[in-house]
Amino acid sequence: MKPIVGTAAVGKSTKRLLERMGRRSIAVIDHEDVDRLAARGLIEAKALAVVNAGRTMTGRIPSDAALLLLDAGIPIVEIDPEAMERISDGSRLTITSAGVHWSDGWSPCRAFTRADWRRLHELAVSRVNDEWARFIDNTLTFAERDKKLLLAPLRLDGLTTALAGRHAVVVCRGDGYREDLAALRSYIAAFSPVLIGVDGGADALHELGLRPDMIVGDMDSVSDRALRSGAELIVHGYLSGEAPGLARVRGLGLDAAVLRCAGTSEDLAMLIAFDGRCEQIVSVGSHIHMFDFLEKGRGGMASTWLVRMKVGSKLIDAKGISRLQLSPRAPLAERANQWAAWARSCLTGKRRWKNVFTRVGRYPRME
Repeated sequence: MKPIVGTAAVGKSTKRLLERMGRRSIAVIDHEDVDRLAARGLIEAKALAVVNAGRTMTGRIPSDAALLLLDAGIPIVEIDPEAMERISDGSRLTITSAGVHWSDGWSPCRAFTRADWRRLHELAVSRVNDEWARFIDNTLTFAERDKKLLLAPLRLDGLTTALAGRHAVVVCRGDGYREDLAALRSYIAAFSPVLIGVDGGADALHELGLRPDMIVGDMDSVSDRALRSGAELIVHGYLSGEAPGLARVRGLGLDAAVLRCAGTSEDLAMLIAFDGRCEQIVSVGSHIHMFDFLEKGRGGMASTWLVRMKVGSKLIDAKGISRLQLSPRAPLAERANQWAAWARSCLTGKRRWKNVFTRVGRYPRME
């Protein structure tokens, strides 16, 4: 391995580390089963390398996150958890095939390679049915326990944001959330929906030039800037009576309502829109399948399953919508293939042209 030299950005939570990590740093994390969202964040931050005190892949989830990092030219090395405690944030690191070196210490390391990814990916695929069985059992067990708690409507008396009769867009930090939110620009402009950011989802709205009307969550992955934007703040309260996000909000000199919910912050945001009598609820970046939840360290999805059954008549899930659009920014070869597909459709009579050369993106429209 060619030596890699850089500044260490150290954090046990990859999500929080990415909020403050400088570009071209060496990320030192403790992340078991690195997920796609973390991988994309590290790629966007142009990380020089990733030093992981956790197992990058355990063979439990058939994820391609580690492969995304390797394909982006970001090496991954694994160290013992004890060694991470000795690496200071901002220290100078040198990574070689022999180990990770810093000013007053050293730790052996092991490179995570494409061969490792293939082996563990195949292992996860071979075990997927067993994982499904455990996940379903967990979901059904907790659904029975939580159903009465989630069926009861929330008390929204103290909220100030007008919800009744409006559309709502609930933005979460799930895979592809930025791209899917950008794909909804024209819808948002046309309907002026209530914009609800779930923790870091509020920052995604800001990145698109939009101000959230409400921010819901534990407030653990949202920026101070978003919290100070003027949005109504709703801290997720647990059934135990705890509301961990309240201390941070008050520390910024801000006020917040606390709503107790048996589910996740994402579930709470959906229920606020539903019990607030929104006409339509559009979810962006939501967590909807087993691998989403396993990557978050959750063994089931009872609350989300129940909430989706409750709000389903009003819910439109926009997850992946960006992949269905004809983008003027697509690579040239891809755009040529898209044009060819459009042309074939028209020549075979399956579609008819409408305003072939449009002003926006100069793509044909069909009806």
